[in-house]
Amino acid sequence: MIDILISAFLLSIVLVGIHAYFGTEIIRRGIIFTDLAIGQMAAMGAAISILLFDNNFMYVFSLSFAILGGSIISFTSKRSLYPEAIIGLLYAFSLSAVFLILSKSSHGTEEFNNLLATDILFTPLSKILETALLYSAIGLLLFFIYRRGATKCNDLLFFTLFAITVTSSVKLAGVLVVFALLLSPVMIALQLKQKHILITSWIAGIIINLISICISYTLDLPTGYTLVAVNTLAALIISVLKTT
Repeated sequence: MIDILISAFLLSIVLVGIHAYFGTEIIRRGIIFTDLAIGQMAAMGAAISILLFDNNFMYVFSLSFAILGGSIISFTSKRSLYPEAIIGLLYAFSLSAVFLILSKSSHGTEEFNNLLATDILFTPLSKILETALLYSAIGLLLFFIYRRGATKCNDLLFFTLFAITVTSSVKLAGVLVVFALLLSPVMIALQLKQKHILITSWIAGIIINLISICISYTLDLPTGYTLVAVNTLAALIISVLKTT
């Protein structure tokens, strides 16, 4: 039992570590559904790989479609009066495309559910370490980028790195888990009006993820959907309490 829980908990820490940073940027920019749109574009690439190539080249397809989505959002967010509407349309298109593509697969429903939220209890430790190293490199690159100041080039690079991160995270945990971990811990930190938003987000995310994994294991519930439910519920409760 302990080995299973430790594996899932370590993965959740890795995911919260990078996504809390991206979450602060996404909320600051006011493009909340960026993660869902890019994540769903990555899922569309994965669906094409499942249908046409029997799961081969999945990462290549997912990353290509995620970068395409990130590029569209980067281009339109500075030029359009309605960037959120475009992001919403991109999400709706990619979601419907996944349904259409996987409707031709013999295990379409099961594969679609895995793309939304997967069971992270049995993620190999080697995969967690590999992901942690990738996200550490992305985090360092982002740090040096923003020390130099934001430019148009940096903006495109930000969305490219975000696309790479989301692609890896969707493969490990699913679109909805990524979305929940991107926004929920940061929203809690913002509502609590803490000085160190990122550190508070990390602490909140780690605690909530630990509770989620224990609930999932004890009640025999799907781990991915439990993470989504508990994280979003915690953020909603804090938000309601702070506005009353």
